[in-house]
Amino acid sequence: MKTMNKEKIIIIGGGFAGISVIKNLKNNDQCSITLVDRNNYNFFPPLLYQAATGFLEPSSISYPFRKLLRAYRNVQFRMAELVEIKHTEKKVVLSDGDLEYDTLIIAAGLESNYFGIDNIRKNAIPMKTLEDALNMRNILLQRIEKASILKNKEELEKKLSIVIAGGGPTGIEVAGMLAEMRTHIFPKDYPELKHFAHQVKIYLVAGAPALLKPMSVKSQQYTLRSLEAMGITVLLHVQVSDFDGEKVTMKDGSSIETESLIWAAGVTGQEFLGLPPTAYGAGKRLLVDEYNELVEHKGIFAIGDACLQLTDKNYPNGHPQMAQPALQQGLNLANNLKAKFSGKPLIPFRYKDRGSMAIIGANKAVADLPGTIHVDGFMASFMWIFVHLMSLVNYRNRIRTLYNWGVAYMTKDLPLRMIIRPKR
Repeated sequence: MKTMNKEKIIIIGGGFAGISVIKNLKNNDQCSITLVDRNNYNFFPPLLYQAATGFLEPSSISYPFRKLLRAYRNVQFRMAELVEIKHTEKKVVLSDGDLEYDTLIIAAGLESNYFGIDNIRKNAIPMKTLEDALNMRNILLQRIEKASILKNKEELEKKLSIVIAGGGPTGIEVAGMLAEMRTHIFPKDYPELKHFAHQVKIYLVAGAPALLKPMSVKSQQYTLRSLEAMGITVLLHVQVSDFDGEKVTMKDGSSIETESLIWAAGVTGQEFLGLPPTAYGAGKRLLVDEYNELVEHKGIFAIGDACLQLTDKNYPNGHPQMAQPALQQGLNLANNLKAKFSGKPLIPFRYKDRGSMAIIGANKAVADLPGTIHVDGFMASFMWIFVHLMSLVNYRNRIRTLYNWGVAYMTKDLPLRMIIRPKR
């Protein structure tokens, strides 16, 4: 009996897009899949800020790839980094060796964009990975510990002030969580600072004229009112130009004395050795056709944040860099690969907008639903909780996260603020 040649598929990146492809091709006998990722776990980026502020354990928003994939007989995992793509040889060079492919799928996501400002890259606190979240938690807690023994008011204010750069969902959610910690947690954890809680100053700096720029005007206005009511200083149409570790400087010449700049101001795509500059569009995203195949290189696909698709008539400038486009592109690509195996026609990708949302604090959130429907307050918070719970990778993570959120809502506290660093 003749053995069928399986399509060798390599997926670079195990985020929303990559896992979406795998789940829709699992146990398919017509292909063998190798998932390559620099980490040995999948994590849920929308909840990084809660791990960074000690409201969720890292294990609540992450899960090992090998355990996730063990039931899929056609999928294997390789912990490595992509070094080079040799498209003429249909081969990728990884940090631990080479792999040949028939189909290569790039789903590697984005990196923090420091806009070429080296001081910000060196001194700011990024918010893109689980390591970044844990590092942020450690840094902020250590600085508050040091502040608890300070007597000089100027030094105290500098140590406690926090600047968040970025007016998107991440910046808003971090600012809101820190404001709630200032009100409900710091006075109890640090009685030495009880009379100085007002000196924990939180600034949110956004280069755009409004927060949550892609969302509706109602959502933008509600968010601004809510943040200001929580005691957060919001600076709109202001851009950070430098940060030396002690002072944040703005393009307009103003400055804020602080040791803590949380960077949520921008992202950029990754560049891959072996692909020419013409393969990239705005934001270093790979240019793809209506089937998510690279315009210049057949057999190589890019999905999710890694790609820039200009063929969707409703999104002529590309799709928003969110979870839903990544999930939908992963599903569409998986279906097209199945169609290819059976000789059926391919289906162009069309994004179906299911709305967008952001949470600000307890009972404070905004949601824009299809059909220009706007929801805010408690109902939007409930919707946000439900959507994010169901988006976690498995039931274990959903149960643990729901439990932690329930306790936090009832007590305004969670005992997860440990400073844990690996031994160097």
